[in-house]
Parts: sequence; structure tokens; C-alpha cells
Amino acid sequence: MASTVSTEPSKDTSASSRPGYGQLLRTRGAWTFLLPGFAARQPFAMLTISIVLLVQHTTGSYGAAGAAAAVTGVSMALFAPYSGRLADRYGQRAVLIPGVLLHTLSGLTLTALALAHAPLWALFAAAVPTGASVPQIGPMVRARWGVRLQDSPLMTTAAAFESVTDELTFVFGPLLATALCTGIDPAAGLMTEAALTLIGGLLFAAQKSTQPAVSVAGHARVEHASALRVPGVRVLVVAFLGIGSVFGGMQVSLAAFSESIGEPGLNGVLYGVFAAGNMLSGIVCGAVAWKAAPQQRLVVGYGALALTASGLWAAHSVLVLAGLGLLVGMCIAPALITGYTLVEGLVPAGARTEAFTWLTGAVALGQAAAVTVAGQLEDRFWGGAGFLVPMGGTVLALATLVTLKSRLATRPRSRTVARGVGHRVPVTVD
Repeated sequence: MASTVSTEPSKDTSASSRPGYGQLLRTRGAWTFLLPGFAARQPFAMLTISIVLLVQHTTGSYGAAGAAAAVTGVSMALFAPYSGRLADRYGQRAVLIPGVLLHTLSGLTLTALALAHAPLWALFAAAVPTGASVPQIGPMVRARWGVRLQDSPLMTTAAAFESVTDELTFVFGPLLATALCTGIDPAAGLMTEAALTLIGGLLFAAQKSTQPAVSVAGHARVEHASALRVPGVRVLVVAFLGIGSVFGGMQVSLAAFSESIGEPGLNGVLYGVFAAGNMLSGIVCGAVAWKAAPQQRLVVGYGALALTASGLWAAHSVLVLAGLGLLVGMCIAPALITGYTLVEGLVPAGARTEAFTWLTGAVALGQAAAVTVAGQLEDRFWGGAGFLVPMGGTVLALATLVTLKSRLATRPRSRTVARGVGHRVPVTVD
């Protein structure tokens, strides 16, 4: 049985005391899923703004546009974990191919209904499958990193790399969608999003060699054990809901602040500073060889996030708000990265894609709720009242983290060796 024990994974994951991005990107097979994965996740950041611009153009109402976009976001948040569970049970390719086809069809249907000035309920009806079928490329890429790296210290670097990639996506995606909708046609953004989802999703699905393996035994385990049954995952969902409240609250409140001072163009600048802080801290976080336990890092980092977010409502000048926004952004990335890293130790390999989608969906759900609440606060109370949403969301999530920190203890690992590439099978070791 000596032939069943392979040292190949160690070639991919040999980690020095200072694991870095160069070493990560030299992982064998990484580029085969990184490039199509980046292309396939780009449309995700185009979806919301494309719907808003199209529906506002055809209805003349930002309220209707925001409602249609919110239905899409909530639908995605609710259905994403089930997509992840199916991917764990049957393989990513089996879920991606019908998923991207459904998303493309429903997205084009939503476009046609908006251009035909269909009633709002019809737009909602099309928005539900559009959001429900959003391909969960980010969680799938993270699951593939888990297969390639297994227990390597490079897992933290990979989580940081994915966080930075997500931020790049949310910088370029909205810019592309806005340029298409305003420069070509209001429907161009959503049509391009559908086309890119189809092409990028199918290219990513074609990379069969790097997807997590699915066994017959794995089907039975995942069928009876959802990732949400892991107590630590439920704690992380609450933490990620708080992070979503920061994203949603910042979007609305920065726009309202810029409008209130007569400089609406500053909205993009202020949000760009916030996003830049997130990206920069994500890059640094992935380059550091951490000695503290991830549970401790998450509580400390989240405490810093809650502290900085709690000062936003008191900022009354552009410079102060920009500085606080930069600090808030710098605190988000470490919390996100550490949360995703904890999944590796909390959740069995056969349920990690689902676990990642629960976290991604929590951010989307928190963001959708925050946008709604912050908008109401800005309309009903003083300018800047919407910044109370990031404060409330992060403080409540921090209290949950501190109280239930013990739930984040990683599960004990049995001694295993690798069989083949990227697939762990327990065997007896003399």
C-alpha cells in the first residue's frame, strides 16, 4: 500500500515561515482556475448597479429600481447556500452549467420586461430567479484553494488573495456597468453581465481537474449534515452580517453626505478611499506570517472594526469622513480573511463550498438590510443618521463573537495522508 501515500501535495504547499503571494501563485494548477474564476465572478459586481440603472431609466423611479435590485440581492442570499450544498454533493461543474444557463436566461428576461415597461410585480418575478441563480464563483474558488493547499499556512494567504480579488471585482464591475449603461444603452450593462456570466461560468466549469472531488460516501455525509449545523459557522454568519451592514450603510450614507454638502461627485471618491483601505489591508494581511490563533485575531480585528465604524456618524467634514472610511476599510479585510480561514478548520471538506456561500450570502443579506434601514434613517432624521447602521451592526456582531468565541474552536483532525492530488483519504499509518 506504499503507493497510496503521495508527497505531491507537499510540493504545492511547502510553506516557509513567511508564506507569500509569489509562493501561493506557484501552487500547481492554481492558474487554471484563477483566470477563468476572475472572469466568471466579474459579472457579480455588475448585477445590482445594472438593474438599478435600467429599471430607473424605464420607470423613472429610484424606488422601483432599488426594490428590484433588493429582491435580486435577497434572493441570492437565500439561495446561495443551497447552491453551495449541491456543489459539495454533486460537484461544482454539475451545479455551474445549469446555473449559468438559468441566470443568463432570467437576466435577459428581466431586461426584456424592463424595456417593455412591464409592471413592477413582473420585474420582481424575474428578479427572483436572476438572484437565485447567481453563480457562486468566489466560494468555489476558495474551495479549490482548500483542495490544493489542505493544511498549509498558505491558506491565510489564499484567503487574503481572494479578498483582494473580490475588492478588485467590486471596483471594476460597477465602473464597467455604469459606462455601458450611460455610454451605450441602459440595457447594455445587464445584457453584458448575462453574457459574461455565461462565458466565464462555462470556462470555469471546464476546469474539472481542480474542483473538489466528490465520492459516493461524500454524498451521504453532505445530505444529512449542512454546514450551518456547525456552531462556529453560525457565529461567523452573524459576524459577516455585521460586515454586510458596513457595506450597505456606507453606500447609502456616503451618497447622502455628498449630496448634503452639494458635492455629489465626492461619493465615488469617498467610497474609493474606503475600498482602497480594504484592499491594502487585505494585501498586507496575506503577507504576514501570523502567530496568534485565528479566533483571537477575529475578535481583536472585529473590535477594531466596531470601534472605527462607531465614529462615522460624528464625522462632519470630508477629510474626517475620508480618514475614518479608510480606517473602517482597513479593518474589514482582516475580519473577512480570518473568517474564511476559520472555515478550513471548522467544516469538513465535503461541506466547505456550502459554508463559504453561507458567509457570502450573509454579507449580501446584511448589505441589503443596511441599505434599506440606512435610507430610512437618512430620510427621517439628520444627515449622517445612516452611519448608525454600521455602528449597530458591528457592535451587535462583536458582542456575539465575544460571547460565543469558544464555538470557533477548530475541529480535531484525524491523521491523514494524501492519495493522488488534492484528495485526502484516511489511511492507517504505521
